[in-house]
Amino acid sequence: MFRLLKYLKKYKWQAFFGPFFKIAEAALELAVPLVMADIIDNGIPTGDASIVLQKGIMLVILSTVGYACSLTCQYFASVTSQGTGTEIRNALFAHIQSLSHKEIDRIGTPSLMTRITSDINNVERAIAMTIRMASRAPFLVIGATILAIRLNLQLSIIFIIASIFIALSIYYIITRTMPAFKKVQKMLDRLSLITRENLEGVRVIRSVSSQDYEKTRFEDAAVKQRDLALKAGKLNALLNPITILIVNIAVILIIYQGGIKIDNGIMSQGEIIAFISYMTTILNALIAFSNTLVIINKGNASAKRINEVFDIKASVVENPKTMLNCKSDYCIEFDNVDFTYDSSKDAFLQSINLKIKPNQTIGIIGVTGAGKSTLIQMISRFYDVTKGSVKIDGVDVKDYAFNILRKKVSVVPQQVSLFSGTLRKNMQWGKNDATDEEIYRALEIAQAKDFVDQLPKGLDTMIYQGGKNLSGGQRQRLSIARAMVGNPEILIMDDSASALDFATDAALRKAIYKNMKNTTVIIVSQRVNTVRNADLIVVLDEGQIVGKGTHLSLLKDCEIYEEICKSQLSSKELENAYTTIETTA
Repeated sequence: MFRLLKYLKKYKWQAFFGPFFKIAEAALELAVPLVMADIIDNGIPTGDASIVLQKGIMLVILSTVGYACSLTCQYFASVTSQGTGTEIRNALFAHIQSLSHKEIDRIGTPSLMTRITSDINNVERAIAMTIRMASRAPFLVIGATILAIRLNLQLSIIFIIASIFIALSIYYIITRTMPAFKKVQKMLDRLSLITRENLEGVRVIRSVSSQDYEKTRFEDAAVKQRDLALKAGKLNALLNPITILIVNIAVILIIYQGGIKIDNGIMSQGEIIAFISYMTTILNALIAFSNTLVIINKGNASAKRINEVFDIKASVVENPKTMLNCKSDYCIEFDNVDFTYDSSKDAFLQSINLKIKPNQTIGIIGVTGAGKSTLIQMISRFYDVTKGSVKIDGVDVKDYAFNILRKKVSVVPQQVSLFSGTLRKNMQWGKNDATDEEIYRALEIAQAKDFVDQLPKGLDTMIYQGGKNLSGGQRQRLSIARAMVGNPEILIMDDSASALDFATDAALRKAIYKNMKNTTVIIVSQRVNTVRNADLIVVLDEGQIVGKGTHLSLLKDCEIYEEICKSQLSSKELENAYTTIETTA
């Protein structure tokens, strides 16, 4: 928790003065039993109404001022906790944005969502309760004990012994609930994961009638989370009864001993009542403090989870060079590149050497798991190479500032991500000031203009989160158009036409070849027809380049490419291709 206190700087004065107002309220509260004792001992026996009135007014003043101090502290605590929580949340979000795909994949999106919401909420509550109660309770306990000792030392021994037993009870329970609360938060990660998977895959789940299985899976996780929460709750629930039992035993002893002292004339009735009031004050303070410790305990467990994210260092770090004047005949170069997702395992990509000329259209093909997507993600530095280098225009991608690199390179990912908002706003993600003319040009190339024109509001049509109000093909075409709006130097399409029919796919490729002659286009696909007309086709298998060339040259010389063609092309297409090869030879 202490590591997160640096985010409290903007609210340090509220955090500093808040406890003082709470201590002032506690001091006024400690004065109340003394005034009551004075009324009982001096006002009521003598029947002096002026004393009762005077002390009564004093009680009203003490209560009013104490209430004002309490409200002020409450306000400071709210401002500090909510403000600090906002600072932590902003910092955590910015840190998550700085992480590479590798780190985000390792932590998991559901866990990150829980940490940036539920865990930070727990920290906020812990800060608020620390300001409100952490100073008040100890002050009340210490103050009430000192005042009780002043009233009678012998009876105060009962105070001290009771306080020791209560403190030991709090320590025992708190040390055992903290690990339990941490497990509860981890189970919230699990619940978040299942919920996210079900919401995103609701169509798939319903299509295969797996609702009952998913309900069972969610219920199992919810039951485990409930059991953990109950275990922690049961331990925590022991605090109040144990505390009350100890205090009540102490009160009985005080009344018993106090009665003897009153009979012997050692103490007055008012003093005994004041003594019992202080004992009750200690009881309430310790109960409040124990509940505060539970909240702080939860906040501590959550703070550790938040710090775990802050402790993760991004493997892809921006380190831009000021001079990028290196020239090259190639737009993109892979120089003896190796890549591994896990340093303890063998390289996933091995000895990748590839040179791509400006304005070429490159096709990358291979079976599932060959490393196609991983290869192109290193161009935009979503991942960094383990060995070797990737260069754009002769400059290592590590020497580019992120904003410059990603303006040069526009990627259409496999998984389409559209955002809630207007269609126009979605199209302007790559270029904030893109005009409608630029957007419509991109839509036309992406074969999306026709269906956009049919929408009632055109570019002002609202898109639901994830584009749920559009078909899969429509989402893909809009995603492709969005990447083209910025007119990038390099356009990478990572199997981004998989939801398109063959006719639309062919029209899309034709439009790209015709309208994007000044752009280097990389098309990743498992379809031979999608890449067959590319200037250069790269064949990947098990993380290695096993073939480079044109469609015909690979069909002749690359066995793996030939097998892919045989599985996808008709016998007539293959026969014509082999005839062309023989004629050319």
